[in-house]
Amino acid sequence: MEQKHVLSVLVKNSSGVLSRVAGLFSRRGYNIDSLTVGRTEDERISRMTITLNGDNDTLEQVQKQLNKLEDVIKIINLKDNNSVYRELVLIKVEASAEKRADINEVVKIFRCKIIDLSVDTLTIELTGDENKISALIKLMDEYGIRELVRTGVAALERGDRTIVSYDDYSDEI
Repeated sequence: MEQKHVLSVLVKNSSGVLSRVAGLFSRRGYNIDSLTVGRTEDERISRMTITLNGDNDTLEQVQKQLNKLEDVIKIINLKDNNSVYRELVLIKVEASAEKRADINEVVKIFRCKIIDLSVDTLTIELTGDENKISALIKLMDEYGIRELVRTGVAALERGDRTIVSYDDYSDEI
């Protein structure tokens, strides 16, 4: 059965790592639904959050292939019930003087921010889970979305445990 998987992957912070990881997916014919990458608290390490859809066999193959890459330090599969997922979206929406009050009400309900204003548009920022982001996009579509950018999933496991607590990886860097 196909399902959504969120992988948290620690990699060495070096040039070409993103290209090698993305190349692995394309060579094997796997699709990445979202990919976020950034440095961690240790400047030598970056964290990739990779979202993909597939069955358990696909997930196992992806993990095996990632583990073969020299730059990959650690991989964990984050579970929905034990993780926090967030995305960021910026939406530039058409906002005539007549529409602004209605758009502002939606902004208040979703607890997002208006971060830019022009004569004809408003730019809205929202951080939340995938369902909240999608719901806002659907509502703003009625007003006329001029431009939209969505970051993809950033995720952490809940509680005290961290990705490094699974075992010591410092000798691998």
